[in-house]
Amino acid sequence: MSTATIPNKKKAVVSLGHSALGGTTLEQLDAVKITAKALAGLVEAGYQLTITHSNGPQISMIHKAMTELRRLYIDYTPAPMCVCSAMSQGYVGYDIQNALKAELLSRGISKTVSTILTQVTVDPYDEAFYEPTKLIGRYMSADDAEIEQKKGNYVKEEPGKGFRRIIAAPKPIDIVEIEAIRTLAESGQIVIACGGGGIPVIEQKHALKGASAVIEKDIIAGKLAADLHADQLIILTSVPYVYKDFGKESQEAIPSLTIAQAQNMISENTFGEGTMLPKIEAAVSYLSSNREGSVLITSLDAVSDALKGKAGTLITA
Repeated sequence: MSTATIPNKKKAVVSLGHSALGGTTLEQLDAVKITAKALAGLVEAGYQLTITHSNGPQISMIHKAMTELRRLYIDYTPAPMCVCSAMSQGYVGYDIQNALKAELLSRGISKTVSTILTQVTVDPYDEAFYEPTKLIGRYMSADDAEIEQKKGNYVKEEPGKGFRRIIAAPKPIDIVEIEAIRTLAESGQIVIACGGGGIPVIEQKHALKGASAVIEKDIIAGKLAADLHADQLIILTSVPYVYKDFGKESQEAIPSLTIAQAQNMISENTFGEGTMLPKIEAAVSYLSSNREGSVLITSLDAVSDALKGKAGTLITA
């Protein structure tokens, strides 16, 4: 099948979760081959894709490696979080684009797949900087934790394990490279962007300064879909549906939701704060901007059935 025979019916932003990438470099190489099959299936179904992805295990691994390098070789300076974020975007994007390109070619589809190193502006006075919540890096001793605190960093103790650094997760303001992403997407290319939520930066006059923070990847996926005026936001996670009473005996799959229903369930604390809640909030944010769009939340292995209405949770305005 050639690209000429594939109609681009829908512009979609696809958000990939941890399960699509694995937790180590070798796991990732295997995982992206499976992920590429699902993404290629979307292309064959007529979707024009812009892809974003998580980077939790990846950025943590990079941060640990750079910190240990500094401990072993005093001449090296530790890499700031913004640099670790850029590194994770580069190598995750590299694996996804190569796996997807190969999978598309195996199906007779020739499409350019490219990764854009993406920066996202944040407010330096965002409350998240004063109450950081995101755990990052290795476990430390009490002495090492004290050194980190003297540097002005935040740490948190996990009883029986040690201390870990915690950083802020501020709200995104603008996607700096949005015009480049839009130009490539509108030309029919597959774009990988805003990986890990994007590199958080603060505007200082004419310069952008990296911030010691991470951005919630589901939130940026919703913003990216809104900015691109995408027809659909597809969030691929580890479960085939959004559930009510998840993990309990009364667990019940939710096949569809409206914005109003989703907001009511948020107010009732239905969704896990670090799991499904950010995805529902991203859906509400995107649909509030594009009321003609829709959001599909499902798992990687169920996405084919979800496109046929046999799985997944569909959220509409």
